[in-house]
Amino acid sequence: MGHIIDISHHQDPKKINYTKLCSQLDMAIIRVQYGSRVIDKHYKTHIAEMKKHNVPFGVYAWVRGISENDMRVEAQDFYNRAKDLNPLFYVLDVEEKSMNNMRAGINAYVEKLRELTNKKIGVYIGHHVYKEFNIDTSKFDFVWIPRYGPNNGKPHNTKPAFPCDLWQYTDRGKLNGYSGYLDLNMLTGTKPLEFFTGKEVVKVDKKDEIKKDKPSDWAKEAWEWAIEKGITDGRNPQGLATREQVVAMIKRAKEVK
Repeated sequence: MGHIIDISHHQDPKKINYTKLCSQLDMAIIRVQYGSRVIDKHYKTHIAEMKKHNVPFGVYAWVRGISENDMRVEAQDFYNRAKDLNPLFYVLDVEEKSMNNMRAGINAYVEKLRELTNKKIGVYIGHHVYKEFNIDTSKFDFVWIPRYGPNNGKPHNTKPAFPCDLWQYTDRGKLNGYSGYLDLNMLTGTKPLEFFTGKEVVKVDKKDEIKKDKPSDWAKEAWEWAIEKGITDGRNPQGLATREQVVAMIKRAKEVK
């Protein structure tokens, strides 16, 4: 398994050897904004490098809305700044008490974001504010929580005291390709890496795989006739056909004398 990092403009691209760094990564989560007014200076560069090196990535935004309406504005800005870069998911970074009722504010933020995208939406909640903010985590597809323990850059036993899918276990991680510290994360809970990356792994029984290379018994005679007449090339007999394939086969069938 590789590493999962989250980065922002605090990690200067000029100091990163992306080829070395990305070769160690399973996934990256990149900050887009700090509230609405502060746009991360390097998010486009970080994302371009992740794409170049085939590293799956999502995006996050530090939440600073002072009202429910302000939260909706932040959600719109977050989406507008990230949508064309095609992230796999969006994350709300909730660490600062920017309004009295943070639960209501975060609800407004995520509801607006849901209107704008059908991609997964997660929430990062500071461990120290988890109880105080009382965020409705059921509105999110995944929960991400930091808890550092000894904070020596390595995994440890001081896991979050609350249920989560991603655990940020240190902000003092070290990886080849960058001399500074990195936030490092690991999966915890039941969701696999594929849940975040979208690269679903489907296990196929070898016997079923072999069967799919041949037509069903009831269709064998017709399949062999279609091959003989040039209507089909004989490949993938149990696969789904696109409409253009169906049209092409109908045309060939009409040409058969």
